Amino acid sequence: MARDDIVRTWTALRSRRPLTRLETSDTRTGRPQWCLRQSTAAGRRVKAISRKTRAHVTEESDNGRVPMNHSNKDGKLFAECADGRPFIKENIRQPHTYPPQSEKHVSHGLMNVRKAAKGNKEMKFTALLHHLTIDLLRESFYALKRKAAPGVDGVTWQEYETGLEDRLVDLHGRVHRGAYRAQPSRRKYLEKPDGRLRPLGIAAVEDKTVQQAVVTILNQIYEEDFLGFSYGFRPGCSQHQALDALSYALLKKKVNFVLDADIRGFFDNLDKSQLVKFVEHRVADPRILRLIQKWLNAGVMEDGIWSETKTGTPQGAVISPLLANIYLHYAFDLWVNAWRTKCAHGDIIVVRYADDILLGFQY
Repeated sequence: MARDDIVRTWTALRSRRPLTRLETSDTRTGRPQWCLRQSTAAGRRVKAISRKTRAHVTEESDNGRVPMNHSNKDGKLFAECADGRPFIKENIRQPHTYPPQSEKHVSHGLMNVRKAAKGNKEMKFTALLHHLTIDLLRESFYALKRKAAPGVDGVTWQEYETGLEDRLVDLHGRVHRGAYRAQPSRRKYLEKPDGRLRPLGIAAVEDKTVQQAVVTILNQIYEEDFLGFSYGFRPGCSQHQALDALSYALLKKKVNFVLDADIRGFFDNLDKSQLVKFVEHRVADPRILRLIQKWLNAGVMEDGIWSETKTGTPQGAVISPLLANIYLHYAFDLWVNAWRTKCAHGDIIVVRYADDILLGFQY
């Protein structure tokens, strides 16, 4: 693939981004200064639009992402070059575009977990489930998509909200007693552009709520571990940040060859036993590990028939993106980072967005 074609493609994709992300002078995405020059009046208009847009976005609490304290990339830039230096100046503080479960709602206990994870990269956390409180379950429920399809029990988000407090008290008790049982995912197929079908696993609202709470807890650990070139399904690591990093790297670094790779059927075929071993590098709380195993082994329901899933994690489950990032962190990110640092010659760029990977080489 020609380098000029890659640059034009990613530049075209960048051009589709919203005005508030392209032209506000505080985004600090590393673009040339001519991109940010505006008249004073125009600048005021853009800032006004930006404030108005953020005000509307903040009210949308159904995008299913859990906002939290920013990762150890605060003060450290996201995209990295071969020698560990940053490619671009990424946003040190992103606008508040997440649901109302913002930084100030992260409990003091979870902040301590994050501090411990940052201070000791070898630490295994043996007591995490007590952080799964009724308050966290409530915030996790309201972070879910309100219009998402129901799971096998047929209960919608709106129906579950009826009598929510009693439901959460009961759910909290079952989780801590070990009586919680994960329901199978409802199988649904999504047609791809090439005509193939992508299997999705739609979890029940109750399962999504518990998964979202566990993601919030585990993010305090893994956001301190994930590397700078890992994007996708992470707080503050959207496709826009990945495009910024890639575009700037292709323009500014000595890249003569580009490898664009996609792991075929990754979510459906990852090794579940190996995934649990990867999680155990940092998580030694058996109750959290049992929850993850319950979700992995819950199976799928299709046309009223239950079937076991021997590999993979369901696409559509709230916990799946985090588990996928953990798997690829150990299976790919750490390896490629060591290789480019110790063995590779010339400039090397790496950008991974979930299971899509792009590498650039000077030689």
